Amino acid sequence: MQRLQALKESFFGLDVVQQQQLLIGSAVAAGGILAYMVHRRRQAKTIPLGEGWWGAGQKPVSEDDRIYPFKVETTDKEIQDLHERIDRTRYTDPLEDSGFHYGFNSTYLQKVVSYWRHEFDWKKQVAMLNQYPHFKTKIEGLDVHFIHVRPQPRANQKVLPLMLVHGWPGSFFEFYKIVPLLTQNHDGIAFEVICPSIPGYGYSEAPHKQGFDSLAASRVFLTLMERLGFSEFYLQGGDWGSLITTNMAQMKPDCVKGLHLNMCISTRGFRVLLSLMIGPYLPFLVGFSREDVRRLFPYFEKNVWEMLRESGYLHIQGTKPDTAGCGVNDSPVGLAAYLLEKFSSWTDMKNRALEDGGLERKFSLDDLLTSVMIYWTTRSITTSMRFYKENFKSNPNNRVDSKTGIFVPTGLAAFPSELMHCPKSWAQIRYRNIYSYTFMPRGGHFAAFEEPQLLANDIVNFAKKVEKL
Repeated sequence: MQRLQALKESFFGLDVVQQQQLLIGSAVAAGGILAYMVHRRRQAKTIPLGEGWWGAGQKPVSEDDRIYPFKVETTDKEIQDLHERIDRTRYTDPLEDSGFHYGFNSTYLQKVVSYWRHEFDWKKQVAMLNQYPHFKTKIEGLDVHFIHVRPQPRANQKVLPLMLVHGWPGSFFEFYKIVPLLTQNHDGIAFEVICPSIPGYGYSEAPHKQGFDSLAASRVFLTLMERLGFSEFYLQGGDWGSLITTNMAQMKPDCVKGLHLNMCISTRGFRVLLSLMIGPYLPFLVGFSREDVRRLFPYFEKNVWEMLRESGYLHIQGTKPDTAGCGVNDSPVGLAAYLLEKFSSWTDMKNRALEDGGLERKFSLDDLLTSVMIYWTTRSITTSMRFYKENFKSNPNNRVDSKTGIFVPTGLAAFPSELMHCPKSWAQIRYRNIYSYTFMPRGGHFAAFEEPQLLANDIVNFAKKVEKL
């Protein structure tokens, strides 16, 4: 109290000009301290790269880092074995008028399988898969597969490296229709596209040791981009690809020129809870648009109950993937039903009311069965399911990446039939530098597979904003 009284007497002992100068100086100092604190809070923090070895046995002293060409192949024996297994399939009659509400309708399944057995040409599809250059390289003990497509050389064209990362139950093949759209010239820019297979998926070797999660996959893909000679690049992903590319941006933000996502999961907290309470009535107070309200509410029906209906696979794969994997790895028809049911409901939940699941509204049977065949011929369904177990071994909210903000330029494409809607105001809690947020007019979870032109346009527009073109 005595010190405070002395300060007051000193202040009031000054003349008016001196008092004003002191107040201004104090305000400037306080503003500087506040600005510094805000800067420190907004500074991009990174998560550690870490290290790993996922190959069989002990880690060798050195690893072959060469990149070598790869080609998808098949044999008559492989096709014969598939046909013999299909011919031995046993079916269960569906309930009357059940559509896809109980899972893949077996009446329609028999039609798909008949096409698979008698008309589908796997050799033709293999040739189609080989239309783009395939490669493999050894990273952390694993043969990592990827396709690498360069744009046609053109004068005054800026080429931007872009990695596209798939999820489950997808593969690198999801991007085959969007690749030519991205590699063409767009007013002076074009993308050089790299599509890897997550280890344990498709033609990438599966980890031999426990613990391979999204952080490990991110580190592997960062090594891949470095090995290809890219010091700066763009990233795009949905599903697991969204998490992996986000982690890559958290690990090496200086390398990531832009991050584009077609699936974004918000963090939980008071801000989200408050917006759910106020959003339906006063959306502008919590940063909701009319479209956010339309997509989010009624919240429990559109989000909580829908996720409960659609997330049974997640609990199985996040706990006992090897048990569930035994059946679908041994039965091609079981595998097709297990995978293609997701291409039905995750494209549009209304498809569950249809006997054919609406599958051929967005996809051809050739494309769908090619996706299944990538899993079948590589025997990778069980190893792909393990990725859930590794990522859910601990509470996801306690992981280091869930507490680290993302500060790289970010573009978000919100497709109306995505599993969950994430408003921009929620996304901003984690993604602190959003350059674009687009309400897409149509499309669901498999954006590149369903609506390649829409997604390509959004990626291009986002990159132009980042490049200031």
